[in-house]
Amino acid sequence: MKRWFGLIATSLLLVTTLNPVGVFAKADRTIEDESIYDLLVDRFNNGDGLNDYHVDTQDLSAFNGGDFTGIGTRLEYIAGMGFTLISLGPVFATETYDGSKVLDYTKLEPHFGTDKEFSEMIKTIHKRDISVIADFPFAGVSANHVWAKEGKFKAIPAADGTIDWDSSDVAVQRALKEAVVDFVETYKLDGIRLTKIEKFDTAFINEVIGAVKAVNSEAYVLTNEASDANFDGALNMDKMNALRASFVTPDVDAAALSLFTENADNGLVQFDDLTGPRYTYDLVEARMFPPTRWKLAAAALFSMPGTPIMPYGTEIAVNGKAAPENHQLMNFKIDEELIEYITGLNKLRNLSETFRNGDFEILYNEDGFSIFKRSSDEETWIIALNNTTQTSNFAIPKEVIGDNKKLRGLLDNDLIRESKDGMFRVVLDREMAEIYIADEDTGFNTPYLIASILIYVTFLSFLFMVWRKGKQGRKEDVAK
Repeated sequence: MKRWFGLIATSLLLVTTLNPVGVFAKADRTIEDESIYDLLVDRFNNGDGLNDYHVDTQDLSAFNGGDFTGIGTRLEYIAGMGFTLISLGPVFATETYDGSKVLDYTKLEPHFGTDKEFSEMIKTIHKRDISVIADFPFAGVSANHVWAKEGKFKAIPAADGTIDWDSSDVAVQRALKEAVVDFVETYKLDGIRLTKIEKFDTAFINEVIGAVKAVNSEAYVLTNEASDANFDGALNMDKMNALRASFVTPDVDAAALSLFTENADNGLVQFDDLTGPRYTYDLVEARMFPPTRWKLAAAALFSMPGTPIMPYGTEIAVNGKAAPENHQLMNFKIDEELIEYITGLNKLRNLSETFRNGDFEILYNEDGFSIFKRSSDEETWIIALNNTTQTSNFAIPKEVIGDNKKLRGLLDNDLIRESKDGMFRVVLDREMAEIYIADEDTGFNTPYLIASILIYVTFLSFLFMVWRKGKQGRKEDVAK
């Protein structure tokens, strides 16, 4: 009851405080509007026991049972956190649980489910107005890949029983391009993420992107690598490293965050990772308290420029240095404090175009205390991150905020009014984050009063329903 009351209060406050454009339809979204939940099918949720052959949940190197049906049955979990795009990882027939050792680009992994189940899962996701993409590895496939076994194309031996395709072979390039397009078109995916593309030149990658766009002009083509090709979004490793280094420990120089001002190409941004040490691993190594560190880092991720990517398990602080330890089976029976925190941040992004894509300006950034501004002609946001071991403060001139304004905090209900000297003084406790929206300072806060009334009405209605249900149960007991 406490959890739902809190969610109701937060949602009503957001709705009455902001002037949102509304829940934007998928057709209106660009990659800059998305927030991405990145998962591995095998490690998310087991929804169908019929495909559980050679499954061992006690062996992290084995298949653990996650499947397409399991994603569909847990879709409310992802949607509830406010994510607008699901990235599935590789789903082709594979020798390994993570899908990396692909055996055939034309077949799906039986452990994950059938073609029909994959299509049904995609339809279910689309009904929730959520987009879905999958990975397509260009290298590091299994040495037993059907193309290699049939001797169709030249393969170059790589590590651990894998091969790379000859990236200069025109026939290889043609086959890969056709396979990508066929995959996207057959299953009505909203895009594709090309991985392990390092050895392929930019001209060829652009051909692939163009071919995908030719069959679906709205499809996203992304990559998790640095690239000069015409991707809709590519992972910015410098920004990822800057975010990660800035919040693992307190009292650190966060000057690297200036990258978000200097680099106009927002790109894809994340700091938790499925291909290397999880963020929690760094925290544990530094003997930090993960929940506190995670909240600061999450506030930065969802409010800085760029499209945020959150790997599955981030919301429960999954640990691990490398695969398979960092690919633990998802545990849904956990404390939900961090989940609710991430949900609130995502809702801010979904409600406000300015919060997602507004102008970005760093107002103050020294010794771990950072304050920056997201703004447009419609709204002004102030994000304060106190990654220090003491209470910190900073005075913002009213010229930055605007005339007749007040700053309303949406995470901790802080309220800042302009002082007599024309300054807004932000005071924040140690290791805390607050996100402020600049409201008209009319003195009497009608929207907040309406929100309060609605909260109490909703709460009393809930109590009445519980009482009525209990009364009905007692009558039934008496009748029996």
